[in-house]
Amino acid sequence: MFFETAKNNHGLPHNPFKAIVAPRPIGWIGSLDAEGRPNLAPYSFFNAVCDTPPIVLFSSTAWKDSVANIEATGDFTCSLATYDMKDAMNRSSGAFAHGVSEFEEAGLAAAPSRLVKAPHVAGAKAVLECRHLQTIHPSTLEGGEAECWIVIGQVVGIHIADEAIVDGRFDITRVRTIARLGYKDYASVDSVFQMTRPGER
Repeated sequence: MFFETAKNNHGLPHNPFKAIVAPRPIGWIGSLDAEGRPNLAPYSFFNAVCDTPPIVLFSSTAWKDSVANIEATGDFTCSLATYDMKDAMNRSSGAFAHGVSEFEEAGLAAAPSRLVKAPHVAGAKAVLECRHLQTIHPSTLEGGEAECWIVIGQVVGIHIADEAIVDGRFDITRVRTIARLGYKDYASVDSVFQMTRPGER
């Protein structure tokens, strides 16, 4: 089959776009508003885009609290979403009123960070502490404004739980990192395989 995204004429019950571009890591973003109130929200449009320096980004559909908070305070955290925390992560995605702590609503403790003001999820197997670099509001091909804001941050500190390190490596299968798929589907990483690129040892 083939369909034009502008026409959305795929004839399927649901748009397959997000199911095709998957799995996607979940950016579980912690931030503070200008009054110092904590916010926590999971974003499925999230990824690392550079390692020198380490840079991550997430995209928010509509101008939400996370974007506004990061613009106001200049930093954020990303706590690793793992299988043992999947239900809390899902609860934190609820539409809560401004100023309500998703940490509390999801039954999570907010832990202080080392280098940034924003808190992170206590007990997370890994946490990225980030400083805000840029927020982009993309334009569409037609010249209008896309319904998303892309927030870019540089990672300035990383927390890793001791049990997540096996033989000197971060073991994604031990912590069972979860990812967003299409529709209502998620996946947890339970197995990996290795390949050596041409020219590598």
